[in-house]
Amino acid sequence: MNIAYWIVAGPLALFYLYAGGMKVFRGRDRLRPMMAWVDRMPLAAVRALGAVEILGAAGLILPPLTGIAPWLALAAAIGFVLLQIGAIAVHLTGEDRRIALNAGLIATAAVALWPATTWL
Repeated sequence: MNIAYWIVAGPLALFYLYAGGMKVFRGRDRLRPMMAWVDRMPLAAVRALGAVEILGAAGLILPPLTGIAPWLALAAAIGFVLLQIGAIAVHLTGEDRRIALNAGLIATAAVALWPATTWL
């Protein structure tokens, strides 16, 4: 179960660390080609979303790795499921209707939920 968690949570955390870092450090013009929705949101909200993604990635990795508050891994996985549900809503209300990546991220975070319960 432990190996299954790391196989799923590791790449998921790397994805969110990268995506969150882009949202925090890049400007709107550099984000627009990849994320059409950034024009409909205040830049502060985009940056806050990036910070949440970075914190969630840390929550997937650090608690199980250190043994400190391992329930945070479960909370981070649940948070990512909820985050992507919101992302799908944003995509469907705008011009960008591509939600395949979001659905894949929901599935991956949901798969990470089950092995994350081993530390409870």
